[in-house]
Amino acid sequence: MLAKRIIPCLDIKDGQTVKGINFLGLRSVGDPVELAAAYSEQGADELVFLDVSATVEGRKAFAGLVERIAEKINIPFTVGGGISSVEDASILLRAGADKVSINSAAVRNPFLISDIASRFGSQCVVVAIDARNIDGVWKVTTHGGSRASDKELFSWAVQAEEYGAGEILFTSMDHDGTCGGYACAECRTLSDLLGIPVIASGGAGNAGHIAEVLSDDGGCADAALAASVFHYGEIMIPDLKQELAASGIPVRV
Repeated sequence: MLAKRIIPCLDIKDGQTVKGINFLGLRSVGDPVELAAAYSEQGADELVFLDVSATVEGRKAFAGLVERIAEKINIPFTVGGGISSVEDASILLRAGADKVSINSAAVRNPFLISDIASRFGSQCVVVAIDARNIDGVWKVTTHGGSRASDKELFSWAVQAEEYGAGEILFTSMDHDGTCGGYACAECRTLSDLLGIPVIASGGAGNAGHIAEVLSDDGGCADAALAASVFHYGEIMIPDLKQELAASGIPVRV
């Protein structure tokens, strides 16, 4: 069985790592280069760097910051935010990212997924899906969760895989920043539907939540992404991995 991955997420705004609730009320929680280095040293399996304001403000992800982070770590690194072309992806991959994450642009133009996958390989393409439950239907949202699209979570995830996505990063906007646990039922449905890894995001409040979303009888996710609990030191990655291993969840310790 493949080891489950623990992935700290660095949401970036104006060069600082920020965190809020449901992507709102963002406040600075530290320097992204320092945090990236610390997480790498603690034993994180990967990092995700998302410029949370890039799409909204029409800016591109800052390649220089990507270079500085990449110089400080020795683990895989995904970058997203404002990527709308193969050239955008190329710039970030050349800057040191191992993968790129696309969201709003992929919803507008699904062929962007296949274009990037054809150029760099599916293993480099993470399709991020931000969704919320609207009147009983999980609707895909864009622009940092501020706009509802006409796409439904599960059908869009299947389409993204068909277009060439190598992974799906699912964030429940209803759970994000609440520290009340992940959307485990939805993660499990995605895992059952897809043949590619599912990264669960949104809602981690303690080690039990992470264990639940990774467990075979819980969310069955391949990886758990979290931010606040790591940024504020509420969960230390070595302790978390020891606890997960003790409960029978395969992790790299």
